[in-house]
Amino acid sequence: MTHTPSVEDRPAGPLEAVPAVEADRAPRWRPHRSPWLPGLTVTALTAATLSHYGVSAADMARFAAYVAAGLALPGTLLVRALYAGARTRAEEVALGLAAGYAVEVLCYMAASAAGAPLLVLAWPVTVVAAFLAVPRLRRHWRSPAEPERTPLWASWSLALLMAFLVAWGAATFFRTHALTWPGLGVASVDMPFHLALVGELRHHMPPTVPMVAGEPLLYHWFVYAHYAAASWVTGVEPLVLLFRLGALPMLAVLLVLICMTGRRVTGSWAGGPLAAAGTLFVAVPSLYLGTNGSFTWGGVTDLAWTSPTQTFGAMLFTPVVIILVELLEGRRSTGRWVLVCVLLVAVMGGKASYLPLLGAGLVTVAAAGVLRRRRPPWPALAALGVTGALCLYAQTMLFGGARQGLIVSPLFTMRTTLAELTGTGEVTGPAAPELPSAGAAAGIALVYLLCWLVVWGGTLGLLSRAGALARPGVVLMLGMGAAGLGTMTLFGHPCRSQLFFLWGAYPYMVIVTVHGILLLLRRSGVSLRATLLAAAAGAAAVYAIALSCGVRVPLPEGRPVASLYLPYVALAAVAVVACVVLTVRAGALRAWALVTVMLAAIGLPADLHARVLASAGRLAGGADVATAAPAPVAVPDGILPAARWLRAHSGADDVVATNAHCQWGKENPCASYHFWVAALSERRVLVEGWAYTAANLRRWDGRVPLEYLPFWDARLIRLNDAAFTAPSREILREMRDRHGVRWLFADEHLAGDGLGIGGFARPVYRSGDYAVYDLAALAARAL
Repeated sequence: MTHTPSVEDRPAGPLEAVPAVEADRAPRWRPHRSPWLPGLTVTALTAATLSHYGVSAADMARFAAYVAAGLALPGTLLVRALYAGARTRAEEVALGLAAGYAVEVLCYMAASAAGAPLLVLAWPVTVVAAFLAVPRLRRHWRSPAEPERTPLWASWSLALLMAFLVAWGAATFFRTHALTWPGLGVASVDMPFHLALVGELRHHMPPTVPMVAGEPLLYHWFVYAHYAAASWVTGVEPLVLLFRLGALPMLAVLLVLICMTGRRVTGSWAGGPLAAAGTLFVAVPSLYLGTNGSFTWGGVTDLAWTSPTQTFGAMLFTPVVIILVELLEGRRSTGRWVLVCVLLVAVMGGKASYLPLLGAGLVTVAAAGVLRRRRPPWPALAALGVTGALCLYAQTMLFGGARQGLIVSPLFTMRTTLAELTGTGEVTGPAAPELPSAGAAAGIALVYLLCWLVVWGGTLGLLSRAGALARPGVVLMLGMGAAGLGTMTLFGHPCRSQLFFLWGAYPYMVIVTVHGILLLLRRSGVSLRATLLAAAAGAAAVYAIALSCGVRVPLPEGRPVASLYLPYVALAAVAVVACVVLTVRAGALRAWALVTVMLAAIGLPADLHARVLASAGRLAGGADVATAAPAPVAVPDGILPAARWLRAHSGADDVVATNAHCQWGKENPCASYHFWVAALSERRVLVEGWAYTAANLRRWDGRVPLEYLPFWDARLIRLNDAAFTAPSREILREMRDRHGVRWLFADEHLAGDGLGIGGFARPVYRSGDYAVYDLAALAARAL
């Protein structure tokens, strides 16, 4: 039976009026299906969260305007001109924002060195003007191609992941890191260090260590240049940028670009959100009731705010990988090379640990090319040359050849992990941790190996499709992952910085793992229902094994070290049994696919599993040193207003001396983590805290914790402290004339009522436990 189209069915001709019934059927705008709704929802949630935690609407508006007009707009124009290709609107803006950060930092260096930091605005103004004035560039105000449409579920997936990051940041960071005193005073020790470097970059180029005047800053400091530029342009306090606003656009860019990379490598829209989610939650699977930092510490969720260098570097490195994958797989253009070189320069100073990872990946690609075609691909060699040159420059110029505390120490991570798990590590004083024997460390190394098989076992799914393992992009990521695993196994560092190499490789190992799993599922024909059931079984196995074995960490006294291996032996047994049973019932290929999904459900969200198990351990009354409430620390009163007064009434080049060197509550022995004077005053201090300086890292040999090493210049520290404990004309004259000290910033709860400083230097400000003295009037007082 044929159907004769009615008037309503036939499309209207060019001269026909559309019937009323057709108008009634015109599609209506449905807000819940709008592609803008996910982004607007997470933006509103973020604004509400920031407002709740002390950020004013004016600060949010100024910072958002700067990110949009000063970074994203010119960056997106540059990306359109240099990097052609199909992508979604969100991907294009994310790429543009990453490029904007890179160019901004480089331009700020020149502007700051010229003594006019606001000249950093010249670059977005110049770019926008050029793209308005030059006819060949004017076309880039529109996308070069019709943008790809993102499925609504994928948009919501990314929005929910970003919402999780905001909520998690609020619960774990904003709540414990206030913007006002005294709540600010109990922030983690790293935060005043980062804040001090932002202050240094606001006023000096090239920068030095502000906590030890004259000490070279041998560190990746580009992110602090960004914060300094943003503060100058917007007028927002560096404290607000660092503790609240600054990381948010970086995290959004990171999520979008990881999703973009995952989608392109896997060839599936599902691969993008899965890769982004895995990047947030992946960790070494912990099957213990209790928290242990070595297994679960270090993902994006833990480092987003406390390690701005890692967040900044990860965000800049992701577009480098995206572009290099395209170059290696045949999509080559001069614009791509220009963009990747600019981004790599920014990565070099943003987080240089990414360069060795990239170098290892490119060497792997070159070696694979030689094996397959008897010649290495020239794009890999060209990129390797650029990477090697930047590595050499970073090590010789930025870092001055310093080793930054990194030592060759095989299984160092495993030994310190075992010390934590057994409760034998000494972490409260200058004594070195009692590291376990080599045999015990080898045992925990086998546990790590099993955990890596669980987390990254999905990569074996690449073998299910011919040629999948040989793709240059996949080989690049596998090479970076192997380098990350090797570095954390072979090296040691007092601040666990050897783990940054592994954390840097996490997103790309997750991407190839997701790619392998999806290929295996397609090849095996496993249904969605069976896949979800396998994932649920894997997640359930985590809690069943952990609760049935009941191993709490640190181990209670008298429990053998061998009990640490029990949950992992059980996990291996469960995997073997599942593999055998499923092979008999469903065949080898489907069994492989289902067991891989089960293991992925254990490993990729391992961070979440570990946090749930830690809570279960606390509810069950088990010991949990890492999450036990620390003893309350008395935070001295008055440092914030005193430091702000000093910032307002001193010159940017003035040097300050202080008697504060030790982290509050750790004065005897002294843990040299005190950075608050430099952080809040934005001034260089003769000697404040020295724990993270290159000179201190150079002396670490693994026997004494870094923070308990004494200051290396005994004469200078004696002179500095004598100015507060036993002031005299001679001492203060030497401080002023030989070391350039203009101000004394006295913590009087350590030095009494100045102990007579006022008899030699003019007191100019007092607040709570702190007093500021001016040494400029010494000559007038007949010294």
